[in-house]
Amino acid sequence: MPSIFSRIISGELPAYKVAEDEHHLAFLDITPLVEGHTLVIPKREVDYIFDMAPEELAALHQFAQRVAKGVKEAVPCKRVGVAVIGLEVPHAHIHLIPMTKVADMNFANPKIKVEERRMNELAAAIGAKVPAATAAAAGSRATKPLETKAERETAEVSAAPDATSQQLQELTKGLHYVSESDAPLAVVSYEAPAGTLTDADVLQLTGQPAGTKVETVDLMLFLRNHTADDGLLDNPELANRYKALQMFLKQELQETKVYRVGTGPKVQAYALGKTGDGKLAGFKTVLTET
Repeated sequence: MPSIFSRIISGELPAYKVAEDEHHLAFLDITPLVEGHTLVIPKREVDYIFDMAPEELAALHQFAQRVAKGVKEAVPCKRVGVAVIGLEVPHAHIHLIPMTKVADMNFANPKIKVEERRMNELAAAIGAKVPAATAAAAGSRATKPLETKAERETAEVSAAPDATSQQLQELTKGLHYVSESDAPLAVVSYEAPAGTLTDADVLQLTGQPAGTKVETVDLMLFLRNHTADDGLLDNPELANRYKALQMFLKQELQETKVYRVGTGPKVQAYALGKTGDGKLAGFKTVLTET
């Protein structure tokens, strides 16, 4: 079951949003210790903050640093305190708390009630003061087109945006798709063609011969036997990992679909969605069907 924070990310629940990027979200705590009390979360649902990959954890704190600067500018305080408790909601989050004295950070203090109008004012004021992210200058170099399937597969992961690739690697690590035999999930990434992704595009990107059969399948349907607690895996822990992967593909990527390429006994399956910077990312596996 998605955490309350994941439901906020998906738009199912409202929030007083302060700042957002591709992988993180900051919003006001609705039961704050003080005015301006802000929560910073990763969009990928992970229970324990120290279970995050090092790169993810670093990126979360860098995002929190920017938000904290906005809080400091917008809310009168001496410092912005930082806390990670991790017991209230099973979704990693950082508390940013404006403080003028140490007691302001005491979570045993009674929570205050802030009117909706004031919450909207605070969210807007803090958001206006959050500095923009700085991007390292990307070096450019000429590259020749990748002519062979082997070249494309070698470049698949390295071509992916670092954060997306890293998160997918973490989410798919050790996972196998169960059909008549088991096959590992491998992270892939391609340059997205302009416009709607066609069957011909899929074949060209994956190095399959023109005219090979392509069947499009809904992601949730494709994973339904792996996300069910009593499904093929017969392992609720693995089912939860598949649920987390499914949520990431649906929430972080756009228009995610599964493309079954070829006919039995071996069918290539590619789960692909569009990233924010014009790529296709996801995973591939092999289905055995006799």
